[in-house]
Amino acid sequence: MPTSAVWRRELETERAMKDDFMARHPESPFVSGRVPFHELRYFPIDPKFRVAAKLARRPVPEEAYLRTNRDNQAVMRYLGDLEFALGGQSLRLRVYHAGEGVGTSVFVPFRDATSGSESYGPGRYLTLELTESDAYDLDFNRAFNPYCAYTDEYECGYPPAENDLPVPVRAGERVWAADRNPRTPSSALLARTRRLPSKRSPPPKPRVAAPKRSRARRGRPQ
Repeated sequence: MPTSAVWRRELETERAMKDDFMARHPESPFVSGRVPFHELRYFPIDPKFRVAAKLARRPVPEEAYLRTNRDNQAVMRYLGDLEFALGGQSLRLRVYHAGEGVGTSVFVPFRDATSGSESYGPGRYLTLELTESDAYDLDFNRAFNPYCAYTDEYECGYPPAENDLPVPVRAGERVWAADRNPRTPSSALLARTRRLPSKRSPPPKPRVAAPKRSRARRGRPQ
């Protein structure tokens, strides 16, 4: 694990790089969707939200279906549960693999007691690289919003009920805009339905936002 000072500098660099990607890159949801950009908002960096976790694998990965903001289902492989302690509580989060194209990267969608107020209501994401030891540095300071937090052009998977944490996680990315912060996945679906064009103008086919590591993190050595 990097020292506290190095870790903090890494996070600050990642966030600056992500802002640059979001503001300028053609694959940014802001650029491709022509959405006016302002800097992403974060909770203060806090080491108490960086914890050791252990993956309790399922004997055989199980096919799982996550509800999406299009009221569809995203097909995943449920690998097992991350076990960790936070806020004095023993907690678990389901871990998913999104299939071919993501290698050993796994996807951890979650909600917490800040969802729908301080953070994006439908949930946030973490990504990890699988290890042989199944031991992980679970850093909620790296939690990020799915692309559907910024625009309706993308399809994003929502966390299952099992990944609703009963504690506030004031770490990682905050809600981007108050008018794009539905309190729950269900209210997000209702809000999107109200924004859809009339039947005479069918909505465009959505882009699927794969739950990969953020571009900023992939853009530099970790």
